[in-house]
Amino acid sequence: MLLLRLMSWISLRLGRRLSRSVLYGIAAYFFVFAPRARRHAREYLCRVLGRPATPIDRFRQIFAFASTIHDRVYLLNQRFELFQFSIDGEELVRAAQAQGGGALLIGAHLGSFEATRALGQRQAGLEIAMAMYANNARKINSALTAICPRLKLDIIELGHMPAMLEIRARLAAGSFVGMLGDRTLGGESVEQVMFLGAPASFPLGPLRAAAMLHCPVYFMAAFYLGGNRYHIVFEQIADFSTTGPGVGANAISAAVRQYVAVVERHCRLYPYNWFNFLDFWQAPPAGVPLVSGTE
Repeated sequence: MLLLRLMSWISLRLGRRLSRSVLYGIAAYFFVFAPRARRHAREYLCRVLGRPATPIDRFRQIFAFASTIHDRVYLLNQRFELFQFSIDGEELVRAAQAQGGGALLIGAHLGSFEATRALGQRQAGLEIAMAMYANNARKINSALTAICPRLKLDIIELGHMPAMLEIRARLAAGSFVGMLGDRTLGGESVEQVMFLGAPASFPLGPLRAAAMLHCPVYFMAAFYLGGNRYHIVFEQIADFSTTGPGVGANAISAAVRQYVAVVERHCRLYPYNWFNFLDFWQAPPAGVPLVSGTE
């Protein structure tokens, strides 16, 4: 926390251009001294690029990650004027707002979530709450408060029944609720889906929740393009708002596969924005419910 506060202080006082010079040293440090993350990053890059990953490829990925972390200081402090944003799918957000029923936004460890806050500057009344498990919520709250002490985060803690009731109430009030759908926490049901040429496990929970809540689902991400440029994307994954009670397993499975297809497509478009530095293609642990999707 002390280091985060120090970096935040330096960044806000020196400005983005000067403080950004530190990122090269930080990226170089992790490039050399994080062998496990380096190994997993190399596997991903080989898959997404379709060729052996070079040291330059691996450094670009780490530097992109460092850049999004650094920019978080400015984005959380609402310094949106420092950046150039382009948006695809803004009309989907406007339509969902106009209908007044809210929507579930499912992202991934892909690009920057904070950059999607810029959309709130363009859309009056847009409210987004993040749903995450309690342990993650505490870590995120501590880290982001260190960056911006006055920040008031809207987080719904998952893992207990009242969370689903709160999400339902938020959606009914026309709010958006964001989740990440590309990483499991252990013990939850997963589906193995082909991703970048090999099967990988994706949690069923976020799409099951959307089916239970009968709401539309959109993919969201903000991709770092270099310099001060970000490209924000919203894309519809599924729409459970018109389905009756008891949405079938096949419909949920189809939504998971659609989500994975969208994530894969954007990985290929923005390959250095993938920030899952772990063994993503490992088999699920013993005891984790595994669901086989049907085509």
